[in-house]
Amino acid sequence: MNIEHLVGMANDIGAFFVGEAGEANAPKEIATHITRYWDPRMRSQIILHGKAGGEGLSPSAAAAVQLLVPPAPRN
Repeated sequence: MNIEHLVGMANDIGAFFVGEAGEANAPKEIATHITRYWDPRMRSQIILHGKAGGEGLSPSAAAAVQLLVPPAPRN
């Protein structure tokens, strides 16, 4: 999937959770949402993007990406 699209989705999710949970709690909520609902391949891409500097991610989305655990490898 296109990384710009994933960044946009993460930022949209981030904006929602900042409004719902507040700035301090948003990263945890965003990470939980991404872990629960994103395909493992999408999650892997956004984690790699975060490790490469996270260009385009909002502060709350960038903080959430740092909390994500890479998906287990497929057998």
